[in-house]
Amino acid sequence: MSSPKVILLTGASRGIGLAIAHHLLSHNHNLILVARSEAPLRELESQYPSNVAVLAGDLSDFSLGAKAVALAIENFQKLDGVIVNHAILDPVKRIADTDADEWRRAYDVNLFSAVAMCKAAIPELRKTKGTILLTSSGAATGAYPTWGAYGSSKAAMNHLGMTLAVEEKDITTVSVRPGVVDTDMQREIRETHHVAMDEKDAAKFKELKETGGLLRPEQPGHVMAKLVLDAPKELSGKFLNWNAEELKAFQD
Repeated sequence: MSSPKVILLTGASRGIGLAIAHHLLSHNHNLILVARSEAPLRELESQYPSNVAVLAGDLSDFSLGAKAVALAIENFQKLDGVIVNHAILDPVKRIADTDADEWRRAYDVNLFSAVAMCKAAIPELRKTKGTILLTSSGAATGAYPTWGAYGSSKAAMNHLGMTLAVEEKDITTVSVRPGVVDTDMQREIRETHHVAMDEKDAAKFKELKETGGLLRPEQPGHVMAKLVLDAPKELSGKFLNWNAEELKAFQD
């Protein structure tokens, strides 16, 4: 078995992030776990005490990127990969009903924190010829009414990935679309945001849940966990579905 790698993972407390964490830890890799909710991270730390370091905080605090990288070096002496997996959907409003400050908050969390995280990690990832995975969305390439802030921030994240690919040749950067997954974000869409969304869009997400059409977090999560360990250089800069042909080698 290859030697353990050190991966920095954001949004690690639930959903896809938690599935990624369990997969990597069960294969003896080391993780720096970052999320707003500390308790689930501590739970993982108690399960895998020698493989986990925890940093709880709101990623709109851009200093968390440098703190997380420092934690990796302090605990594990290197950094092999970063998975930027956190995001918020708010504001779920039409542009006519929102304001620029609400969009700025979304961008702070969804995009600018990713810039801060990647910038902090680049010097260490150059040394290990490491990988950056960006959790993107189908909303990056298709518009839903009321999802403008989220979708456009994910589109900008895809461009961040393309830019890193041409600027940092020794680092492999891939944006992954995980599909429609049974997570807390989907629950919030059904229980809270459906009142703001167009009726047909809200009905679509409700039907996906009721008919078993949502993916399990482990489906894209396990692909991403394997990909961060050994992403092919030729994929750098690409935006790929989790089940794309190009990722076949990483699918169960």
